[in-house]
Amino acid sequence: MVYGSNEPTSTVDTPGLGLFELPAALVKPAVMACRLFNTVLDSIFYDVPTLRADLRRHDAEMAKQDEKPPSRIVAFDALTDPEGSLLLIDATTAPYVHRYHDVEAFLNSPYQETRDVAVATITGVGSSALGSAALAWDVSVALGAPVLAIVPGYGVADVVLQGLGGFFGFGLFDYLGAKSMTQNALANVAPVTATIGRQLAASVPDATTLHGAPVFRHGSGSSDVLHALMKERAKPFSIVVGHSKGALQIGNALRSLDPDRTQGLRVVTLGCPIAEDAPGAVYHQYLGLFDALGQLNMWGHWPEYWPPTWHTTNSGLPPAMDAGAFTRDAV
Repeated sequence: MVYGSNEPTSTVDTPGLGLFELPAALVKPAVMACRLFNTVLDSIFYDVPTLRADLRRHDAEMAKQDEKPPSRIVAFDALTDPEGSLLLIDATTAPYVHRYHDVEAFLNSPYQETRDVAVATITGVGSSALGSAALAWDVSVALGAPVLAIVPGYGVADVVLQGLGGFFGFGLFDYLGAKSMTQNALANVAPVTATIGRQLAASVPDATTLHGAPVFRHGSGSSDVLHALMKERAKPFSIVVGHSKGALQIGNALRSLDPDRTQGLRVVTLGCPIAEDAPGAVYHQYLGLFDALGQLNMWGHWPEYWPPTWHTTNSGLPPAMDAGAFTRDAV
């Protein structure tokens, strides 16, 4: 089920900057192609086979009851769409997946489950809805509770950083604030292009814009979204789970929150330890003994646990991190 529109809702008024814009008909397919490449990576780093199998089984059960299968997140258009979204996933209750394209729409939703969900996840490597859903599904199955997956939007700034090696050196790029600087530069010279893939971040209450294009307050669109949800919800999340670059995005999101918003929060990181600096939060950080990518991006932050795993959470590629079990152990 889908709530909120995926179409841009604002216009960009930038006299004199039109000469720097690239045709959207050329830019968006290129960004979609990069997103599709990252979807292939999702199938390596996240337990996509289990997600597909479980959804097929649930869809078959619903079809027997003459109900429309809800698992549209595995459709081709969702995998290549550069825009981010919020996926409310409950592995225990049909229809299992709700999708929101607007942060304010989620915050103002009349549905009780949007107010009750206490767990949030963020994936890395520019993940599509598929990878984000797979991680959230693992956690939801393990906890027997709903999980909100924040699907990172994927824009031109991400394409630039990936071309510069940001996937393999995301710790360095996070330290330098490279994504934020790239997005700001795009907003200055090509604001229409800078809006591609950023509609979710633009829907954050009081979002910062430059020439009408969204720019980041906390280093990335996902960080801005999590920060807003932690700040604006009546009851903040009690557990946040980040894998790979998603852990860095969680760290950025929590950094400037009021202490009452992070008191008692459990932060679970997989494959990328972060600074433990959120007031009152309890950290459970896992870094695999064979995880060369995660160890490359430690930046002096040591995990509490060293399981004999590598970077993936895909159970079909052992020795994999068991994201669900690690989160369950943390709570």
